[in-house]
Amino acid sequence: MKIFLTLLCLFLLSCENGGDEGPYKADWIKNSFLQLTQNAYPRVKAISWWHENFDQSKLRIDSSPEALAEYQKGVSNAKYSTELMFSNKKLVVDGDRIYHGAFPDMGGEEDVVTTAAIRSFESLAKKEIAWVYFSDNWLTGINFPSSAVETIVSMGKTPFIRMMARSNFDENTPDPNYSMAKIISGVYDTQLKAWATKARATNVNLLIEFGTEANGQWFPWNGQHNGGGTTTNYGDPTLADGPERFRDAYRHIIDIFKALNVDNVTWFFHVDAYGDPEVSWNEMKNYFPGESYIDWIGVSVYGPQTPKEDYDDFKDIMDLAYPKLTALSPTLPIAILEFAVTEKK
Repeated sequence: MKIFLTLLCLFLLSCENGGDEGPYKADWIKNSFLQLTQNAYPRVKAISWWHENFDQSKLRIDSSPEALAEYQKGVSNAKYSTELMFSNKKLVVDGDRIYHGAFPDMGGEEDVVTTAAIRSFESLAKKEIAWVYFSDNWLTGINFPSSAVETIVSMGKTPFIRMMARSNFDENTPDPNYSMAKIISGVYDTQLKAWATKARATNVNLLIEFGTEANGQWFPWNGQHNGGGTTTNYGDPTLADGPERFRDAYRHIIDIFKALNVDNVTWFFHVDAYGDPEVSWNEMKNYFPGESYIDWIGVSVYGPQTPKEDYDDFKDIMDLAYPKLTALSPTLPIAILEFAVTEKK
């Protein structure tokens, strides 16, 4: 009887914790690097782990000894490069190699850039990172993140700046201050010009994206909050207004940089592998500014972020997203700008 009760308790505990269905984090990481190292997605030329724990999400590479060991083993392969190659101040591919970058736990607002955080991640990974990925939030205005950039450059890394047009961290709702329509109409041109001028003055190569995960309605720049699927209130009557406004807002920002001869920036277009809402007008292709504006295509590839979420293997996600990413452009390289998974136990 005692044995039966013990087994019953263990079974119930297993159910409560999500059960044993599917591999755990270490296996997810192992399988990810297996696919990448074997060139399953040949145009993927960079990866960037999202190293952070929050709420029930344990995304740091050291969330368990097993996960850490698999990450260390994966990036130890010489295929993963720690030095970026530039041509005419633009990031270019390094043959068959894959650049190794990361968001190395820059705090809840994703913008507390410190040498300690960067060194900690590299120490855990036993591998240096080529770029440091962080957010430039517009919480108190549009200001170039000079201090963060200087910190990163002082360590011999390349800054990767996420321009985040948000005045708060509310999700699934329009921002009270920033909209794609306002950016297009030039409301923020003065601030954006000042930002661009400071970026040029750094005299270092910068990687920049505007509107992270554009096809995800959790962010205010998503089409859902800027006109949605309607086609009659802006621009081309054959295109959904929401994504079209995002596309034009991004183009407007890049046009400002071009007009000021800011030539030390590599521009990334960043989408989520799935996107939300799952409707035709919200497909990633509708947000793409075009090859004359964008240098690299980026994607977020997340497994479960909470223990009770359904298990999605890295391969399953990429097999779905990769054809859509390559369809955006026949030539642009692809970066996995965010990938991570939580522990399932």
